[in-house]
Amino acid sequence: MEIVILLCLIALGAGAGIMGALFGLGGGVIFVPVLMIAFGMGPAEAAAVSLVGIVAGSVGASSIFVEKGLANVRLGLLLEVTTTIGAIAGALIAAYLDEWILSLVFCAVMIYSAIRMVLSPEKVVEPTKSSGRMSFEYRDEKNGDAIQYEVQNVKGGSVACVFAGMLSSMTGVGGGAIKVPVMNLIMHVPMKAASSTSSYMIGITAFSGAITYFFSGQLDLAFAGGVAIGAFAGAIAGTFLARRLSTGHLRRYFSVVLIIMAALVLLRVGGIL
Repeated sequence: MEIVILLCLIALGAGAGIMGALFGLGGGVIFVPVLMIAFGMGPAEAAAVSLVGIVAGSVGASSIFVEKGLANVRLGLLLEVTTTIGAIAGALIAAYLDEWILSLVFCAVMIYSAIRMVLSPEKVVEPTKSSGRMSFEYRDEKNGDAIQYEVQNVKGGSVACVFAGMLSSMTGVGGGAIKVPVMNLIMHVPMKAASSTSSYMIGITAFSGAITYFFSGQLDLAFAGGVAIGAFAGAIAGTFLARRLSTGHLRRYFSVVLIIMAALVLLRVGGIL
């Protein structure tokens, strides 16, 4: 592999890794089109390399977020179960529906979530003496405050993640774009904790897919290695930014990213990308 190509792959991974750590998104919406358009990879090969990049970014971000108490491991594992169920159901349903219908539904959900996150103030429920096992705490490095919160609407959030998994599986876009709003808007998890938890979750999902591509011989190890190096380093840098941004700014930036993702999906449906 030429050194220029390797450096471009590392830069691609770094950019996606920073975005993933900031917003809890896997970066697949960046990896796949760039790998196909700029590097001439086929859809399956691009998806395989993308999954490796997502895993590397998740490992890099989670190594910091878990240590700092931002990533809610208990909640993440709970929601990952329902998300996986939804992903399996989505793969079965996708065979009977046109891609443009699925993509429009996904875009509508992302745009609605973006609007809600801009217009609706963040609601965090502080734990009480009678609070149970869904009470958590982390320290906000922006102002040094200890943020305590109790996860609300656990059943509703779990059901919503089933649909997140379904839409993610049916459209090929990472479920973090839906899981973060679900945790923040429905379960009242603070934005920083929600995006950090999503960063932890997406690595688990992507790993199973990457292993499948590896054993089927569709994974280009040289490309995957370059992307993984960049994604890991970018995710580490992204955690530094995420921990120092205010919650309000993070929500607004996340809303912008959701709108951009919706636009990219629509362009893909229209055959432009």
